[in-house]
Amino acid sequence: MPAKIIARLGSVRPPKRCRSDMDNTSTSDIVIINGNSHPDLANMVAERMGIKNGGCSVFHKSNRETIVEISDSVRGKDIYIIQTGTKDANNNIMELLIMAYACKTSSARSIVGVIPYLPYSKQCKMRKRGCIVSKLLAKMMCTSGLTHIITMDLHQKEIQGFFDIPVDNLRASPFLLQYIQESIPDYRNSVIVARNPGVAKKANSYAERLRLGLAVIHGEQKETDADEVDGRYSPPPTSSNRQRTTSVSVGVPEHIVKVKPPLTIVGDVSGRIAIMVDDLIDDVQAFVAAAEMLKENGACKIYVLATHGLLSSDAPRQLEESPIDEIVVTNTIPHEIQKLQCHKIKTIDISILIAEAIRRIHNKESMSYLFRNVTLED
Repeated sequence: MPAKIIARLGSVRPPKRCRSDMDNTSTSDIVIINGNSHPDLANMVAERMGIKNGGCSVFHKSNRETIVEISDSVRGKDIYIIQTGTKDANNNIMELLIMAYACKTSSARSIVGVIPYLPYSKQCKMRKRGCIVSKLLAKMMCTSGLTHIITMDLHQKEIQGFFDIPVDNLRASPFLLQYIQESIPDYRNSVIVARNPGVAKKANSYAERLRLGLAVIHGEQKETDADEVDGRYSPPPTSSNRQRTTSVSVGVPEHIVKVKPPLTIVGDVSGRIAIMVDDLIDDVQAFVAAAEMLKENGACKIYVLATHGLLSSDAPRQLEESPIDEIVVTNTIPHEIQKLQCHKIKTIDISILIAEAIRRIHNKESMSYLFRNVTLED
């Protein structure tokens, strides 16, 4: 073939792939398996991708040991393990680790852990004489054979640095923003509320995108910040050397004990719809207390939006009896039983986002599109 023709053929660019065209994806070497944490989500993701969920049995012996049996061949294939965190977090983690290690020892080409809600993500900071549990969990996942992690709305983005493998932290905010615009009547009369100053950054992001006002509830103190009497505050022995660079008379100054201030709202919520946003709803006492204060300050309706709805213990009953009008969460965590106990809980399906992330990783496409533009149409 002449050199001119070769050069001309080489200059032709291939056609761009349509983002939502799942049918053109080569799925012959994709295997999706799941544990017992959320099989419904795994089936929805596999259905959206047009492939069959792989054969994997995960069960427990009488002594609670976890047994994993993979019926299909995974040699040389890309494995995607869909396993989220639930109230049974320890079993969820062990199932994930054993499934990953089983695929690793069966010569899988790559093993991607799809963990919509990462367990222990709230234990990402050092607290007194404890430890950073999420760092330990990250090491265990890397050792088990996982080569990539897909998760959603980590409690702190810095958790990605605990892993020695790539981590894609997807965002559920476009789904929640669309719900506000389409399902909350007169949402222009709303105000985004941060139930404590720690959530103010997330609430401000929602307020800027919706062009709404912002209110912050100040005075709620975190339980983990409570000062307890222990040996750390005992004063050191007085040194014989009196030459000091400060004017402190005796040793190291004592820490000033924190005093919980009264709850106050910074912002106007009178006659407006209050929308509280957060990444996780588990213990709902703080949400209920914030809702009661919003009601006292004249809020006409109160919504709570979050990515993960763990709703442990008697949270559904507390929400049912609270002044909150509606609780909106995604299906990263199964909560069908909680919905039977509280009719205020609404669910948003995010399986399309996970399916698109898997498709892009498999085809080696850029993931940045999912962080700029997330289309919710099927």
